[in-house]
Amino acid sequence: MSALKIKKGSSKHSAYNLRPNFSDVQETHTLAVIVDNEPGVLARVIGLFSGRGYNIDSLTVAEVDHTGHLSRITIVTTGTPQVIEQIKAQLGRIVPVHEVHDLTVEGATVERELALIKVAGKGDERVEALRLADVFRANVVDSTLESFVFQITGAPEKVDAFADLMRPLGLVEVARTGVAAISRGA
Repeated sequence: MSALKIKKGSSKHSAYNLRPNFSDVQETHTLAVIVDNEPGVLARVIGLFSGRGYNIDSLTVAEVDHTGHLSRITIVTTGTPQVIEQIKAQLGRIVPVHEVHDLTVEGATVERELALIKVAGKGDERVEALRLADVFRANVVDSTLESFVFQITGAPEKVDAFADLMRPLGLVEVARTGVAAISRGA
């Protein structure tokens, strides 16, 4: 207790709030980063994540403006709200970065992912794999007498669900593109 008999940080009228206000809640955010399309830019952006111990759940990169030589990096990452804010601030300070958008907080978004899923099986398992593919609107892009390669597009949760159902039917391999996201509306 202090001379004024007020515990430090205990009063909401105190000049110093000594109570921690950090959140322990982990949130997943989708960030869209517009950068110059030049060698080394992706390495600098990814270096920011690895150098500070941040994780990347999904990463896609492509040139979006051929005349302006701009690329869009879509990053899905997880962290506390403070960590997400720090990531956005640090991305904005990298010289070749033009814009950083947190699509998760900016409003409704459309997120899609493409996956190729190879399933090996015979008999009833093969028929069941085709039936499930039809339900999930997955297309057969390659077929042999012993395997299929399915192409599925959709939200990451849809791709996860399809892969989980294919596991007992002979899932061999999965190749995923990562999330491509864009804001809805004008």
